[in-house]
Amino acid sequence: MISSSLEKALNKHLNLELYSAYVYAAMAAYFDSKNLKGFASWMKIQTGEEMAHAQKFYAYINDVGGRVVLDAIDKPADDYKSPSAAFKTALDHERKVTKAIYKLVDLAQGESHHATTTFLQWFVTEQVEEEAVADDIVKRLSMIGESPEGLFLMDRELGARQAAGSAGSSTAK
Repeated sequence: MISSSLEKALNKHLNLELYSAYVYAAMAAYFDSKNLKGFASWMKIQTGEEMAHAQKFYAYINDVGGRVVLDAIDKPADDYKSPSAAFKTALDHERKVTKAIYKLVDLAQGESHHATTTFLQWFVTEQVEEEAVADDIVKRLSMIGESPEGLFLMDRELGARQAAGSAGSSTAK
């Protein structure tokens, strides 16, 4: 059983993961509208990963005797100045998620809820990867600027990303 404060915090984070999926779905739609199908595909895979993260929280809350409570999801941005600006937004968002995970870990540790602390360690590790990948893409987009040739190559590369469970890695750098 978990405390009501921990249950509330886990539910808040579940909703943040759902919002994350919504953010990436909106980015995918933006890239589709710009005919950057590889960028869009990358974001669609990211949307699926965020939904999987939400499902992990959903299952965990139930497993520890809590009650899942879903909240309204805010509308994400749906237009960007450039592909680089979209990925900068993605990186900033991942940093926000990382901070939220750290706050959850602090709360779980403060309540000596070892099961939750252990559960959250996977997300701590996952966020290192999420930030590193987004940061790498932001840096490379910064190098190529708005070069059509560079964007074409990045689009092809990002389009090669495969979802977890598919052949190859789910991470595209």
